[in-house]
Amino acid sequence: MSSTVSKTRGFHHVALRAFDFDATVRFYEEGIGCVRKFGWGTDDTRAALMDVGDGNYIEIFAGRVPGSVPEGGVIHFALRTDDTDAAFARAVAAGATPTVEPKNAQPANADRPITFRVAFVNGLDGESIEFFQNDEL
Repeated sequence: MSSTVSKTRGFHHVALRAFDFDATVRFYEEGIGCVRKFGWGTDDTRAALMDVGDGNYIEIFAGRVPGSVPEGGVIHFALRTDDTDAAFARAVAAGATPTVEPKNAQPANADRPITFRVAFVNGLDGESIEFFQNDEL
């Protein structure tokens, strides 16, 4: 047994199950700017790892059935960007549903004063995607 302690080094991926696998992969390529790095399976067992640009991934699984209950309690996932407005526009142009237009946010009762720019869309499978812009966080 190793005496070293395992250390978490950050997120590897966020996973979602798609109603239309091909359309969802295309959305993450064209609307978000991801690059498909790896895929496997056939038909409703297909899956793909989509690189968001920094070695972190969105994992897309096929086989979601309309009316099915979501598999988890994730509220949203946030993608770091250097231009929230452009990321939001690109996603909407590719079929995302806008839910929060780009805006500056200053959290109340924060550890210290800070401002970041955010926007939210819903992806093709109802997942909530945040675009987050701040040089510090």
